[in-house]
Amino acid sequence: MDLLNTLVDKGLRRELPTREEALAVLATSDDELLDVVAAAGKVRRQWFGRRVKLNYLVNLKSGLCPEDCSYCSQRLGSKAEILKYTWLKPDEASQAAAAGVAGGAKRVCLVASGRGPTDRDVDRVGKTIAAIKEQNEGVEVCACLGLLSDGQAERLKDAGADAYNHNLNTSEATYGQITKTHTYADRVDTVQKAHAAGLSACSGLIAGMGESDEDLVDVVYSLRELDPDSVPVNFLIPFEGTPLAKEWNLTPQRALRILAMVRFVCPDVEVRLAGGREVHLRSMQPLALHLVNSIFLGDYLTSEGQAGQADLDMIADAGFEVEGAGTSTLPAHRSEVTAAGGGCGSHGADAPVCGSSAPADGSGCGSACGGCSGHAEHEASVEAPAQAPVAASAQAPVPAQAEAGEVRPGLVAVRRRGAGTDLAPNA
Repeated sequence: MDLLNTLVDKGLRRELPTREEALAVLATSDDELLDVVAAAGKVRRQWFGRRVKLNYLVNLKSGLCPEDCSYCSQRLGSKAEILKYTWLKPDEASQAAAAGVAGGAKRVCLVASGRGPTDRDVDRVGKTIAAIKEQNEGVEVCACLGLLSDGQAERLKDAGADAYNHNLNTSEATYGQITKTHTYADRVDTVQKAHAAGLSACSGLIAGMGESDEDLVDVVYSLRELDPDSVPVNFLIPFEGTPLAKEWNLTPQRALRILAMVRFVCPDVEVRLAGGREVHLRSMQPLALHLVNSIFLGDYLTSEGQAGQADLDMIADAGFEVEGAGTSTLPAHRSEVTAAGGGCGSHGADAPVCGSSAPADGSGCGSACGGCSGHAEHEASVEAPAQAPVAASAQAPVPAQAEAGEVRPGLVAVRRRGAGTDLAPNA
């Protein structure tokens, strides 16, 4: 297939595909799917071998967010029956993080619901970072706290943060249909603030919200222009009690084509398979490892993932290996620029020019709820789980592809263990 040969050649040269080529990937048929996966897999192996980086989420503060992001179970007005609790203490967050590190995670992502952190919140997160790093030598810490004010990115870096996540989520053209309490430009500004402070920028998208192929290509090209080190790809988890509860638009095949398109557009970037993989990829998750080089281990912010051991078994069975703590995730041409404080590095002097559209506008660290992050104006006391842990969505009986226009709560398992509860985390 000439298209795939062209895309492989461009990916091996770090050259940006045309928009028409990216759209053509999304338009391929199911009969061509394995060819698409094999082609994108060549690009993935060129820059990342067969390594899979494991990341672990710690939800520092859950629920009662003042933002209205339609995809999020923590949003203003959400009726989703998620855990709600105020800030974890540094030692509580450190204990939660240790479970992920023990399971093989080399990065811990600290997420808090809300619009953005106050200066007091930044101090609180700084103490949490210190506690985690004291207990887990060499671990990477990514913060995801929402929209940043001037100087806050620098303070987080001084406190020991390695990275900052803030997702664009969808295209600039459709962003106002998803969120009205902040803008796409606000999100872009926060990613740029993190970049300028010398933090490794992490920014991605959520697919499955009813967007068009053009919207998907637009947001991925905008991400390429922003040049984050990592791009989390979330697939919408349609929580009952949120405006998008009936948006069941994805098949496993569609999800794989989206991941392949992201890999072709961002060949040398850490592409992370994030929230919703168990719900939408289901038994085809191992194929996604040929496209991405990073996943979340265990549970997400407000939903449960498959068992941590099942993640590790899947990686081994598919012929991949967990990336060790002493191994650089990024290729040398990117990691060297990042280490020098010059940003993410894909667009260095020897790199191709990206000719993409102007950058546009997150959700929690590539999170599973898709969730908003930052400071809520009002906080809730910890609510104890009302029931025993429910089975992870990937382990529960999964019916055939859900139909658009109906709520399918049986496919979504709300997190009832780990941070904010007295139950052991899944890692």
